[in-house]
Amino acid sequence: MTSVTRVILICSGKGGVGKTTLTANLGISLARKGSPTAVLDADFGLRNLDLLLGLENRIVYTAQEVLEETCRLDQALVKHKQEPNLSLLPAGNPRMLDWLKPEDMKKIVDMLTKQFEYVLIDCPAGVEDGFRNAVAASKEAIIVTNPEVSAVRDADRVIGLLNTHGIKPVQLVLNRVRPKMMESQEMLSIEDVTDILALPLLGLVLEDEQVIVSTNRGEPLTLSGSQSPAARCYSNIAGRLRGEEIPLIDPSQEGSGIADKFRRLMQTKIF
Repeated sequence: MTSVTRVILICSGKGGVGKTTLTANLGISLARKGSPTAVLDADFGLRNLDLLLGLENRIVYTAQEVLEETCRLDQALVKHKQEPNLSLLPAGNPRMLDWLKPEDMKKIVDMLTKQFEYVLIDCPAGVEDGFRNAVAASKEAIIVTNPEVSAVRDADRVIGLLNTHGIKPVQLVLNRVRPKMMESQEMLSIEDVTDILALPLLGLVLEDEQVIVSTNRGEPLTLSGSQSPAARCYSNIAGRLRGEEIPLIDPSQEGSGIADKFRRLMQTKIF
């Protein structure tokens, strides 16, 4: 499996743009499509991936013990109860940042590639040591940004660093898209962002309050089979990663059909 494993860095310049939420939902979605997938929390300072996956109470060992050789990799991996094709390798103690080197990240990822078809690395925001460690172990990358000027500017800086490290391909996910704000030109348009960043667009994720609900529950939207706007977007992105030809949504057409109105009504009743 080593020769076909895709090691994908999921990163952003600015924090709070939805990078970890995307990692959790893509991991679940890829696993549900039949691909053994590992998600590696490389944000040792502010780990949250375990919370978003609802696995925080099942962690016994972490990447730190694996590197210290006080446990085996399979002992540290936390398999998801509802989606057994997905496993989490949790981040260790924040003090790991004091000694962790790029070679350590490569060692962890090399071990994961022997067991999984996809390895998704949740990279810390910014361009500090955490980013440099994570990028050293990656082969390709997804940049996550919101259609906001500051987030796009920070993403542009990260793209430059990814190019310096020879990461290919680098693809873009535009998160928290609000069609009405784009229509009224209160938000950068999709064309604005893709022109500035000059990256292929892997997918859009529509603004969706169900993301907040699912995050607080520790149940990624893609786990429940939700048909909310964001859930469909996450699933589409996972499908494109697997090579499926799925057309991009047209934000201007979202939410205007009878089916969309019915889905919103049902979600209102449930939650």
